[in-house]
Amino acid sequence: MQHLQNAGHDVQVSDLYAMRWKAGFDADDSSAPPVGESWRATRDSQYAFANGTQSADIVGEQEKLLWADTVIFQFPLWWFSLPAIMKGWIDRVYAYGFAYGVGEHSETHWGDRYGEGTFAGKRAMLVVTAGGWAGTLRAARN
Repeated sequence: MQHLQNAGHDVQVSDLYAMRWKAGFDADDSSAPPVGESWRATRDSQYAFANGTQSADIVGEQEKLLWADTVIFQFPLWWFSLPAIMKGWIDRVYAYGFAYGVGEHSETHWGDRYGEGTFAGKRAMLVVTAGGWAGTLRAARN
């Protein structure tokens, strides 16, 4: 971060563990009751986003994404995937209507995709760390 700041960039950090980020995506992410008989992730996150009933932690992270021109995701590789807390961040913050489900939906166009939607013009970078023996992390040779 210091290198980015020294180069004149403004930096905002989301340390999910320090924030005690809730990884589970559930009905508690909205102050509104479920739209139907039971809570359904896509439908209820869309309603919460559209009606301003998302929890404050989700709104704060969405505001950071809108503010940023570049987002750097830095996380360790755990069991061939990202940690559950990072997956939970994506599930909760990328609400329907905010990160997906936007744009025209017709027979010829199915929503705004890469470069068209909310994140048009933004860049993302992944910095993934991994541990283990060097041989297991090296590219396979024929």
